Amino acid sequence: MEALLWTTSITVAVALAMLYPGWRLKRVLARPLPAALQALLARNIPVYRSMPLDLRAQLHRLVQQFLHQKKFVGCDGLEIDDEIRVTIAGQACLLLLNRPSRVYPALHTVLVYPTAFLVPRRQVDAAGVITDTRQDLLGESWGDGRVVLSWDHVRRGAREGTDGHNVVLHEFAHQLDSESGSNNGAPYLGSQSSYRSWAAVLSRDFANLRADALYQQQTVLDHYGATSPAEFFAVATETFFEKPYQMADVHPELYAEFLKYYRVDPRAWMAAPAAPAAQYGTVYGQWQ
Repeated sequence: MEALLWTTSITVAVALAMLYPGWRLKRVLARPLPAALQALLARNIPVYRSMPLDLRAQLHRLVQQFLHQKKFVGCDGLEIDDEIRVTIAGQACLLLLNRPSRVYPALHTVLVYPTAFLVPRRQVDAAGVITDTRQDLLGESWGDGRVVLSWDHVRRGAREGTDGHNVVLHEFAHQLDSESGSNNGAPYLGSQSSYRSWAAVLSRDFANLRADALYQQQTVLDHYGATSPAEFFAVATETFFEKPYQMADVHPELYAEFLKYYRVDPRAWMAAPAAPAAQYGTVYGQWQ
C-alpha cells in the first residue's frame, strides 16, 4: 500500500511539473501588457502606431510570451533593460502576426552586444591553406537555440523602419527558416503546392539578384541576399516589412508569396513612398 501511494505521489508530481510551465504562461498571458512596455513599442517600433488594434493586441500577447520564455544575456558589459527586451521582442514578433505558429520554439537565449561584435572565422582557399580571421557582425542566428544581436543596430533598424535593413527581422527570419528542418530559404509552408509555388518564384528572383549583384545594378533587395537561398529569404523578409510598396512593384510575385506566408500586408501600416520603384535596375532579369 505504501509503495502504491509513493508511486502515485511521484506520478502526480511529474504531471504537475510538466503542466507548470503552461500554467505559468497562461497566467502571464491573462494579464495585459503593462502600459510602460506598450509605450516602448510605440516609441521604438514606428509601424506599431499605425497598426490596427487587433494586430496590436496580438503583438502584445506574442511579446509577453517571448519575454516570458526567452532569456536575454548582455555581453561586453551591456546591461539588459526593458527597452532592449521589448524592442527586440516586438520586432521579432512582427513576423508571427496572424500565423498559427509557436513563438520561436527552438530559441531559448538572445545575446546582446552593445555594438558590432567580432567572431572568429576559419577560411580555406582552393589550395587548402587555412586562414584564421575575425569578422565584424551585427547579428547571428544559431541552430542551437541562440540569436546574437548588436543593440546599436537593433535600435537603428527599429527607428529607421523604411530603409530595408533590420537586423532583428533578418536573424529571426533565419529562425523561421530553420523550423522546416534546415536553413535553406524554404520555411515550413504546410503543403506541396505552396512549396512548388515558393520554389519557382524564389529561385527565379534569387538568380536575378545574383545577376544584379554581379553587374552592380541597384535593386530593391540588398545584394547580400545573393549570398545563398537562406540569406535571400532573410533579406526579402527585411524588404517585405520595410519596403513593401517597392517590393510589390518590382517583385509582385515574390511579394505575393510573402503575403501568403506572413499573412499581413505592411503597406497598410505606412504611407507610399514618393520615389517610384521603377528607379531600380531590373524586373525579373530584364534590364531597364
